[in-house]
Amino acid sequence: MSEIIIFEDDGYRKLSPLTLTRPVYELKTGITSLAAKISRAYSGATVSYHVRSLLAAFYQEQVGGAKVNGATTDAALLVNGRVLAGGDLAQKIPVAGEDAIYMQGDVVVAARLSGSNLGCGVVFDQPIIKDLLPDVPVQQVEGITLIAWPWDLVHHNPDEITREFAILGKPGEQEGKVYEGVRILDAANVYIAPGASVKPGVVLDAEGGPIFIDEGAKIFPQAVIEGPCYIGKKTAIKIAAKIYEGTSIGEVCKVGGEVEESIIHSYSNKQHDGFLGHAYLAMWINLGADTNNSDLKNDYGNVKCVIDGELVDTGSQFVGLTMGDHSKSGINSMFNTGTVVGVGCNLYGAGLPPKYVPSFSWGGADGLVEYRIDKFLKVARAVMARRDKELTAAEETVLRAIHDASASERAAVFGQA
Repeated sequence: MSEIIIFEDDGYRKLSPLTLTRPVYELKTGITSLAAKISRAYSGATVSYHVRSLLAAFYQEQVGGAKVNGATTDAALLVNGRVLAGGDLAQKIPVAGEDAIYMQGDVVVAARLSGSNLGCGVVFDQPIIKDLLPDVPVQQVEGITLIAWPWDLVHHNPDEITREFAILGKPGEQEGKVYEGVRILDAANVYIAPGASVKPGVVLDAEGGPIFIDEGAKIFPQAVIEGPCYIGKKTAIKIAAKIYEGTSIGEVCKVGGEVEESIIHSYSNKQHDGFLGHAYLAMWINLGADTNNSDLKNDYGNVKCVIDGELVDTGSQFVGLTMGDHSKSGINSMFNTGTVVGVGCNLYGAGLPPKYVPSFSWGGADGLVEYRIDKFLKVARAVMARRDKELTAAEETVLRAIHDASASERAAVFGQA
């Protein structure tokens, strides 16, 4: 057996709105996505993907020739896409062996299937669950981390940067251009990839963890970066930016101001002053100048968030903004602790908008209305064209479906129910 299938279960719902536009395993923590970590754990195996039918065509565009919801071989190892895969995953759950379902509590972590069991277990129009395989032996497996909520990705981020730096980085090597006047603390814990540039006056402080500056990234003068930190390919860190520990910034972003323990997925901008902490920003986001989010309540209590229609106690004192793809804020915007903003929102004005903003909302603290889908798509095309990207028909289909499915949420929040 040499095929693994990375699959989604119902847990993707608890990672909304980040999973509205992508499979759960394309979420990031550390340097790479959950899918990339799983693939690395099973190096040498052919990887294919199980995803909700709505996302299949759009995701196929992203992975090229890889198999998405296609016919399988006569045997495969299915791995839950919410697994945070460490280096020992293949030892705990080997590719080869008898058919078995691996469970952690009531969650299917993986399933090794062949023949008719594989045909019964892999149903592409629904999540994979144990009930599809009543006759396959079950084994309980311990010590595997499953991502359950958006803030889990942020909380694991510092340790994942450190772990993946040891695998993907070249500690102590400066292959990019480092200008005179750059100050590097603990240079053995810093990697600067080819094509990257670090301008005069920059401080790279890796005494608390590694710093990975990827290919083509540009660090402008007077910026300060504390490790552990990852700066993605072709990303720009603006003049005098303060990037604190536990931050991962994906490719083709522009980031300034103050950022702490946050994940910016890719192709998103926070160019100006303002604080972003314990946050996860998805793709094609733009935060206006002096946008700030709170990540700590005044009473130092646990933060609560609305996820998939449920008010959830995060169990944490530190949870900031979670924002879905193609959402934006105007200048001087403010977000309360634990605010969740859906896909395709445009928020502006004085005051704090609601702590839960449904997808395709327009407005702010003074009230919200629907962001018309035709107007939204026009803006999305213009934004993506600035980065030489195209809004494909498959992605438009996904966005239109999210717009339609969120109508009842908007009605409830807008007071129109």
